[in-house]
Amino acid sequence: GSSPSGWCHMFLAQSHSLFDLSFCPFLHREAESFKEQGNAFYVKKDYAEAFNYYTKAIDMCPKNASYYGNRAATLMMLCRYRDALEDCQQAVRLDNTFIKGHLREGKCHLLLGNAMAASRCFQRVLELESDNSQAQQELKNAESILEYERMAEIGFEKRDFRMVVFCMDRALDSASACHKFKILKAECLALLGRYPEAQSVASDILRMDSTNADALYVRGLCLYYEDCIDKAVQFFVQALRMAPDHDKARLACRNAKALKAKKEEGNKAFKEGNYEAAYELYSEALTIDPNNIKTNAKLYCNRATVGSKLKKLEQAIEDCTKAIKLDETYIKAYLRRAQCYMDTEQYEEAVRDYEKVYQTEKTKEHKQLLKNAQLELKKSKRKDYYKILGVDKKATEEEIKKAYRKRALLHHPDRHSGASAEVQKEEEKKFKEVGEAFSVLSDPKKKSRYDTGQDLEDDGMNMGDFDANNIFKAFFGGPGGFSFEGNICSV
Repeated sequence: GSSPSGWCHMFLAQSHSLFDLSFCPFLHREAESFKEQGNAFYVKKDYAEAFNYYTKAIDMCPKNASYYGNRAATLMMLCRYRDALEDCQQAVRLDNTFIKGHLREGKCHLLLGNAMAASRCFQRVLELESDNSQAQQELKNAESILEYERMAEIGFEKRDFRMVVFCMDRALDSASACHKFKILKAECLALLGRYPEAQSVASDILRMDSTNADALYVRGLCLYYEDCIDKAVQFFVQALRMAPDHDKARLACRNAKALKAKKEEGNKAFKEGNYEAAYELYSEALTIDPNNIKTNAKLYCNRATVGSKLKKLEQAIEDCTKAIKLDETYIKAYLRRAQCYMDTEQYEEAVRDYEKVYQTEKTKEHKQLLKNAQLELKKSKRKDYYKILGVDKKATEEEIKKAYRKRALLHHPDRHSGASAEVQKEEEKKFKEVGEAFSVLSDPKKKSRYDTGQDLEDDGMNMGDFDANNIFKAFFGGPGGFSFEGNICSV
């Protein structure tokens, strides 16, 4: 009582192993009908429905190469290239002269980045049809990919990561579904410090394949280089779980753990005030992974902080400069270097660093630091009256008087009247400077203005018209004072 269609379906299900059913006229007609419906959906770009009807056609006639070829074309439009490749390979197994099958197989290999296999497919097409222009063009594309792969390998060995990224971009023009090329590009982007781009590529792959060990490794690498070491380790461990022999993930995981441990040891020693030990530990940490730019910048800055505590100011400046070279946006390193410049009286350099900081972060604190540096720079360009008298900036009134007495007598022109004209001129200049210095530092008001960097001219004192002899006479004149008679000093 069954219909002919039902009988054929039952017979088909039970008899595939007995003989080839493609000769069954009814099944062939029904398969062709499914294929035509598939074609109609394909033209409408409804590839999911087209796939369903081509699958029904294959179920009817599993030995028909063109049905597999049609379904492969649909799968390619759905970007399911690995599934499409399987259908293409089945099609050419059934019919080794099926040109579209070979072309599509080659195209799938190409899109997936297997240029050698793709070349073999296109060469087979040219054996069957020597003037096939598509095969000729695709063969050139395959050869280009092989060349870009070769160049990328050389670039990676030379650590020319920009070259690798360039080569992978060119290769991906023809091999857009190749995970291997995308991963290599992402790894090099990470090594170039272009973390958001690298993470984007790795995340796209992980959305399609959450178990991809290479993508997990690159994701971890980005976090590692951004100094998120704990999260990075989680990704490296996950990558090793998926691929226990993943050498890069194993090395990165080891480096990440070692770097974190050594940095924490250094931080602990610093907090405990053990600066020598902290300096040594930060130095050791810096040898672990030269590629970790962000962490190493922090380590250099940390070592600079320790160096300044140990009064190794020039070394601290050098470490800050290394940190800034690794990370030009590292405000803390600029601030640390600026302070070291201030401590070593390199005021122009300090002003330059504070200006850089204030341009980046316009806070009240940074503005004040810049003003202080500018003031010290201004003060440094004036005569240093403390240095002229040979006293400390905290000298008492009595110490200032004593210093003036000593220096004024030492440089008085009468004492050097027998010297050469050149020496007389130099001593006269020094005598005048000593008088200037005493005039300012012995007057509380002027001293205060001088110490705060204000212009003394504003106080009505024109140092250009200053007469040192008047100070000398005022200081030494009167009963019990000093007087010069020729070259003899007497009381």
